[in-house]
Amino acid sequence: MRRVEELCRVAQNRGIPRYTGFLSDREQILAEAACHKASFEEFRFWGGYEGAERKVLCLEPADAWQEEPLAYLQMLAASGGDKLPGHRDYLGSILGLGLDRACLGDLLCDPKDAASCYAVVLADKQDFIASELTSAGKCPVRVSPCEQIPEHLYQGEERALKEATVSSLRADAVLAAMMHTSRTKAADYIAAGRVEINHLPLRAAHEPVYARDIFTVRGVGRYQLAEIGGKSRKDRVFISFFQY
Repeated sequence: MRRVEELCRVAQNRGIPRYTGFLSDREQILAEAACHKASFEEFRFWGGYEGAERKVLCLEPADAWQEEPLAYLQMLAASGGDKLPGHRDYLGSILGLGLDRACLGDLLCDPKDAASCYAVVLADKQDFIASELTSAGKCPVRVSPCEQIPEHLYQGEERALKEATVSSLRADAVLAAMMHTSRTKAADYIAAGRVEINHLPLRAAHEPVYARDIFTVRGVGRYQLAEIGGKSRKDRVFISFFQY
């Protein structure tokens, strides 16, 4: 938040746009709060396409010249069969080039072409990744810049909003409700290191969770805590969530 407040001051005082790296959902919430604290309202979040999860904070004073902070890559695997790389392989290979996670936005594998995957990256990292990334997993990969992410990759069917009640906003209680399992089982997933919230490992079952948090349970799926409502007569908290 201190870093965002400093960027707000630079953008305001010099009248020039400033940009962060890619932020997770929770970081976006904190960044927005920092903008309000700095009384800077000329900002937006952009992840390269509508509905992106990881986004860059764009601080753009009125009448200032604009930059394009993001760029796009298509990664095409050379071999077929079971050796085709997946999301984890591409992510590991890109970070293996020595880049920070903040340089990389969403990775979208193409359901219509199993050999193809697209990435949103910071514009100043596009050429480096295109020239240096030659493999993902154990598969050779050819990388080339592209103009945008194909629409069919992010314009899928609308997700159904589900509802539940929980005894508290502890991570294990909310996760158990979303997974339709017991709190003990949810706590076991957390203890085994299989749960992330907003791309960060969840360390303890008692950690609090917040609206818009995204849960990733390795080997199970992903969930988003959409809204937190009021309480029932039995003092249980109403929540609504999406399952990916």
